[in-house]
Amino acid sequence: MTLGRTGAVVLTGMDGAVVEAEADVATGLPTFLIVGLPDAACRQAADRIRSAAAHSGVNLPTRKIVVNLSPASLPKSGSGLDLAIAVAALAAARSLPPAQVAGVVHLGELGLDGTVRPVRGVLPLVLAAARAGVRRVVVPAANMQEASLVPDVEVLPAWSLGQVVAGHRADAIAASGQCQSTLEGPSPWEIPDALPDLPRHGAAAVAAPPVPPDLADVAGQEEARLALEIAAAGGHHLFLVGPPGAGKTMLAERLPSLLPPLTRADALEVTSIHSVLGTLPSGILVDRAPFVAPHHGASMAAIVGGGSGAVRPGLISQAHRGVLFLDEAPEFRPQVLQALRQPVESGRVVVARARESVCFPAQFQLVLAANPCPCGKGHGKGRDCTCHPRARRDYLGRLVGPLLDRVDLQLQVPAVTLAGLSSGPGESSAVVAARVAQAREVQRVRYAGTPWQVNAHVPGSALRRGPDATPSSARVDLDRALDRGVLTLRGYDRVLRLAQTVRDLAGGGVPRRDDVGTALTLRAHGAVAI
Repeated sequence: MTLGRTGAVVLTGMDGAVVEAEADVATGLPTFLIVGLPDAACRQAADRIRSAAAHSGVNLPTRKIVVNLSPASLPKSGSGLDLAIAVAALAAARSLPPAQVAGVVHLGELGLDGTVRPVRGVLPLVLAAARAGVRRVVVPAANMQEASLVPDVEVLPAWSLGQVVAGHRADAIAASGQCQSTLEGPSPWEIPDALPDLPRHGAAAVAAPPVPPDLADVAGQEEARLALEIAAAGGHHLFLVGPPGAGKTMLAERLPSLLPPLTRADALEVTSIHSVLGTLPSGILVDRAPFVAPHHGASMAAIVGGGSGAVRPGLISQAHRGVLFLDEAPEFRPQVLQALRQPVESGRVVVARARESVCFPAQFQLVLAANPCPCGKGHGKGRDCTCHPRARRDYLGRLVGPLLDRVDLQLQVPAVTLAGLSSGPGESSAVVAARVAQAREVQRVRYAGTPWQVNAHVPGSALRRGPDATPSSARVDLDRALDRGVLTLRGYDRVLRLAQTVRDLAGGGVPRRDDVGTALTLRAHGAVAI
C-alpha cells in the first residue's frame, strides 16, 4: 500500500480553499474511485486520467486506486482538479517522487490525449494558494500569464501530463545533486518553440485596456456634466431622466473615463471576477474601472448571480469597482430592480442556496437612465406625448421608493438645443479626470485609517456628528427639506455626502451653505420629474 499527495484549490464563490488530493494504490480489482464530495465532472476525471496517462507513457497500475479530496466536507466541482488527481495517483504508484509533489499545487483539466487544458478562475485560485503559504504552482500554460500576476509564487506552465511528469522528475534529480549529466538541455518546464500558441516566460502580464470614450463628445448638458464629475469624485450613484437623444447613454458611457485607475489590490480583485466568469483576455490585468450595461431583459440570476450547479457571480459583480448602467431602467423587471438595494447599500451580494450561501463583491456605481414616459415625448410641456396620464405616472413609478432613495444624484437631462450644439466641445475627460483625482486625494487623506475610501461610503452618523461634519448653519435649507418631508433621513445623509464632494472638488474643507444648496438641487431635480 502506497500513498501520494499533492495540492489543489477549489472555489466557493470568489473565495479559494486549498485542498489535498491524496491517492492510495492497493491490491484489488482495477478501479479508480474519487471521494470527498466531488460533482459529476470531478468524478469523471478517473476516465480522463487513465486515458491521459496511457497516451503520455506513464500508465497507471491496474490495481485499485482511491483518491480522497480533503477536506471531504467541502464540495468539489469542475474539471480543474484533473491534474492534481493524476499527479497524486502517479506519486502513489511511484511514477513520480512523492516528496517532490507534496508541497506543490496543480491546476488544470486533462484531455484524453494527455494535454493540459486551461480552466476558469486561475487567478483567484493562485491567490488562495499564495495566502495559504504555497510557493510553487503548476498551471495550464495558457493560464500562465494570468497566474503570474500573483507575486511571490513560482508559476510553472503545463501543457501535457508527460511534460509535468518529466519536470518533476528533473527537479527531483536536481534537488538530489546526482546525475547532473541528465539535466543537460532545455528544462521540461520551458515551453518549446513547437507550441507557438502558448505564452513564453517573460511575456508581458499586463496589457493596455481599451480606451473609454471621451467626455468632449457630449454636446451641451452642462448640468449633467457637472453631475457626472461629482459622481466620479465621490463615488455617488446617478439617475438621469430625459427624452430620447438627450445624451443620457453617452454621459453614462463616459463615467469610467473620469474614474482614477484601480489600485493593485482592487485590480487583482476585479481581474479575479473576470477570470471566474471566463471574460478575461489572456494576460490582461483589469486596472481600469469596468463598465457593464446589461439588457433590460436580463434575468435575476444574470444580474445578481446564481445559476444551476456552481453559483457564479452576476453582472453586478462584474461591475465591481466600476459602473453598472441600467439604460431604460423602468423596463427592467421589478424584482431585479429591488434586488439591487442590498448591494447598492453594502457593496456585496449574498446568493443563498439550500446547500451553501455565497458572498460576491459588488461595490459599483449605479447609473440609471429613463425616458419621462413610455413614448419618450413627455418632457417639457409634453404636448406631443401620447401616453395616458396613468401610464406616464406608473412608468417612472417603477423606480420610486427604496431603490431611488439610495441614488444620490437625480436630475433631468433636457433635449439638446441648437445653442448647446453650437457652444463648441466641452472639457475633455482628461481635464475633468484631473480634478476628480485631486478630490479623491483629499478624501484619501481625510479617511486614512478608516474603512471608507470615498464620500459615498461614509455613514450618516459621521456626516452629522463627526469631526468633519457639516455645520448647522450650512444645513438650514437641508433641515427645512427634511422637516417638510421632501427628503427622508437617508436622502438627508446623501445630500450631505454630495455637499462634501462638491467642497472637495473646490479644494476640500467643511461644506458651506452653497455647497449644500448645489447638492440639494442636483438631487431634487429627478424627484421633480417624477
